Amino acid sequence: MFKQFSSAVCLSCALFPAGGTMSLCAQNRLDSLQRLDEVVVTAKALSKEVIPVQQLAGAQLQRLGAHSVADAIRYFSGVQIKDYGGVGGLKTVNIRSMGTNHVGVFYDGIELGNAQNGTVDLGRFSLDNMEAVTLYNGQKSALLQPAKDFASAGSIYLQSRTPRFAAGERQHVKSTFKTGSFGVVNPSIVWDRRLNERISSSVSAEYMYTTGRYKFTYRVEDSYDTTAVRRNGDVNAVRLEGGLFGSIKGGYWRAKAYLYRSERGYPGAVVKNKFSHEDRQWDTNVFAQGSFRKEFSPRYSLLINAKYAYDYLHYLADPRRDEALMYVNNRYYQHETYVSVANQYALLPVWDVSFSADYQFNLLDADLTDFVYPRRHTQLLAVATALRFPSVKMHASLLGTLVQDHVRSEAQGADNRAEWTPTVVVSYRPFSALDLNLRAFYKRIFRMPTLNDLYYTFIGNVDLEPEYTNQYNLGLTYAKEWGDRWLRRLEVQADVYYNEVENKIVAMPTSNFFRWTMVNLGKVEIRGIDLALQTAWQWGKNWYLTGRVNYTYQKAQDFTDPTDAYYGGQIPYIPWHSGSAVLNLNWREWEMNYSFIYTGERYSSRANIPVNYVLPWYTSDFSVSRTQHWGGGDLKLTLEVNNLFNQQYEVVICYPMPGTNFKAIVQYAF
Repeated sequence: MFKQFSSAVCLSCALFPAGGTMSLCAQNRLDSLQRLDEVVVTAKALSKEVIPVQQLAGAQLQRLGAHSVADAIRYFSGVQIKDYGGVGGLKTVNIRSMGTNHVGVFYDGIELGNAQNGTVDLGRFSLDNMEAVTLYNGQKSALLQPAKDFASAGSIYLQSRTPRFAAGERQHVKSTFKTGSFGVVNPSIVWDRRLNERISSSVSAEYMYTTGRYKFTYRVEDSYDTTAVRRNGDVNAVRLEGGLFGSIKGGYWRAKAYLYRSERGYPGAVVKNKFSHEDRQWDTNVFAQGSFRKEFSPRYSLLINAKYAYDYLHYLADPRRDEALMYVNNRYYQHETYVSVANQYALLPVWDVSFSADYQFNLLDADLTDFVYPRRHTQLLAVATALRFPSVKMHASLLGTLVQDHVRSEAQGADNRAEWTPTVVVSYRPFSALDLNLRAFYKRIFRMPTLNDLYYTFIGNVDLEPEYTNQYNLGLTYAKEWGDRWLRRLEVQADVYYNEVENKIVAMPTSNFFRWTMVNLGKVEIRGIDLALQTAWQWGKNWYLTGRVNYTYQKAQDFTDPTDAYYGGQIPYIPWHSGSAVLNLNWREWEMNYSFIYTGERYSSRANIPVNYVLPWYTSDFSVSRTQHWGGGDLKLTLEVNNLFNQQYEVVICYPMPGTNFKAIVQYAF
């Protein structure tokens, strides 16, 4: 049979049939599809991940009251999500305050790119076809990986579902229908089919419509609170995916095609009693990608990845519909070609080395006045090594990033860049009988300014300096299991970190949502603590309880100019304290899930003064579901209540979020 080994899953996740735990545990060296003889597991051996990692997978990922990947990532420590307007708004992620552009987002092992602005809208990735969402600080500890995987300060890996079949099964179908507040209509279907003993396919489709309308309370200065309705937040989107999955001797291959099309309104900021905006955006995102991995011998393995992506964006701001808008009617076209070859060789049973080489070409066209039509060639070279001893593991890598930009002949392009950046990681297990692991890592990384930063008409600056980050991390993980107590498993993860960002660039929205103001802070220092605790309980044969608590403390300060009045202030939108908690209770066919998110006080500007102070906010979500075997399949009915206590809050100032809202889900799988 075929098993999918996720990059941060241990066998203990199967201890609880109702969905297991949210795993913090280690990466298996076989981060791939492997052909295995069927075995009976009677014991397990944990292999702790050297780099800090958090994961939501399987049933627990599906149980969260989350509309998209961005909603799910809020439950990780050290993460800030910027949400500009609820269901239809842009959603970006920031890890440990280093900035959205320092986060690499990978879909089935290949990075999702956006050379235009460097951000990926996580709101467009549904959880219906998602198997796992994993967050790494630094990089994965695996050696056999593309050079791209070494090239980010933090990474998010989205793993879509891989078809699995029991003996005699030929196909699986799962259909889901969601409806609820904001006029949501959200049907989806997933069809997995075994084509032969070595090849299977998966096709998924989803349609999502919402009006995006919801009531919110807006505080008017020197007056009473005003209740208004959020408008122009509608979304009309279609997602189609198709994949082929094949196994070969000693390896696997995969191929995937993806299409996403949407039309949406941007609700905009609520400023000076203006509650309605009329900005519109149309998106088409298409990509085709493939992976091939094979172990040619016990010593040598090869991984090849390739991808082509096309992105079309049309943005319209029409003053005939909204007098406050400046007329903008722009179209952008992006093409990306990417290929990667990675090699791993075992010099000794305890010593592996790897070499990866990637090439990427990006092309950006637009109908802007005086646009320079940039083309970017990027080469990445990575060499890495790993030593493994009974109590010590050591990883080291060196990444080379070479960038060449070309623009039309009469325009000036940015200088070519060639940067080399190292990473060193050490893990130590002091006691063989105690599942305690200590770890430390240092990573320096380089990020080239985006094409918008450099070449956006009237705004871009070809002399803009790139960003550099230095990351220092000390941490530990501890886990213990009991087979005869109510408390079956306890796992703790703690990390203390210090980050430096040079030439820090912060993007802030202006009155026109699509145009941003780029503010260069120069130098930022970030000190933080991430804590995560998870437990698993069992009473008798039918009661299962899993719980997880995350907490983050961050002090992210601007140290650009000692003469500045705001020198040493907290950078915008970074709270000092934040956290989350998740509880899941299972009893026979019933499931109940409660989740809580807290974001503490922060400032909306680098000027830490009372007028820019942003209040803390919290939300509580609750869901109950029942699964019943019916008609040869499983019927699951779920009712969700999100923002249970109707908290009125803003993730980004002047972008109010929804109050209490409901969702009903009907799912049938056979």
